[in-house]
Amino acid sequence: MAIQWFPGHMTSARKKAAETMARIDVVIEVLDARVPEAGSNPLIRELREHRQRPCLKVLNKTDLADPVVTQAWLDYFNAQEGVHAVALSCKKAGDAVKIPKLCLPLAPQRGTTLKPLRIMIMGIPNVGKSTLMNTLLKRRVAAVGDEPAITKNQQSFNLDDHTTLIDTPGLMWPKIAHESDGMMLAASHSIGRNAIIDDEVAAFLGDIVLARYPELVQARYKVNPEGMDGVGLIEAIAQLRGLRIRGKEFDFEKAAMTLLQDFRTGVLGRISLESPDTRKAMLLQVDVPSYNPAHSRS
Repeated sequence: MAIQWFPGHMTSARKKAAETMARIDVVIEVLDARVPEAGSNPLIRELREHRQRPCLKVLNKTDLADPVVTQAWLDYFNAQEGVHAVALSCKKAGDAVKIPKLCLPLAPQRGTTLKPLRIMIMGIPNVGKSTLMNTLLKRRVAAVGDEPAITKNQQSFNLDDHTTLIDTPGLMWPKIAHESDGMMLAASHSIGRNAIIDDEVAAFLGDIVLARYPELVQARYKVNPEGMDGVGLIEAIAQLRGLRIRGKEFDFEKAAMTLLQDFRTGVLGRISLESPDTRKAMLLQVDVPSYNPAHSRS
């Protein structure tokens, strides 16, 4: 199932972001630490590179992600020119307060009362941008919820007399190139439910956690993960929880949502859906038809 999700307001949000980019100094791109590359909007990179703006990549929700994989992503991003990456939880004031200070070295000519540091906060839906704004400003200025695309308009606030923050709506891109990226974004709840089939997303998620975190599956659901696939895991959850439709057949949909919610809330454990290595392997596999002459002749 190829997932595409680009609500109408995002077209105007993209245009507004391009206009604002000309007037800011640093981009903060908030990412879900569990899917940091799949959830990195290529439009954001295009906009900031066009204006030659440095970027602080904030790997949020780090408390839900595999810490070993998160460190691998930090190493990967910090090797990129014009990029600095950190991993933290935007909900924690002690973590969030560090972020503006980390932006200063990226724009050393700014950050005074005469030349305030102008920071633009960007990212895809439901990664924690609004939470970051509220935590930094110590008041509720942005709506927060467990559904993607709540924020629909830009907002500007003075953090202090030498720092300005600009919050932007969650911004997707018109076409998700890789099917697995769409599935990962759906599993992490960055895509609206109207664009996905929960059962299929849960089966995809089940395949990943069974392959990479079988011990967490066994601990949570008391099943033997050996030889099991994602669909089998969902069926096992339905049986374990006694989830049935009118007391008869198992309620596959409700069991699928149980698995998704256990992952999204961290109940299942600290799980990352991609690493730099799995990303590289996926791209190599996808690219084979484009450069392998044997495929073009077959």
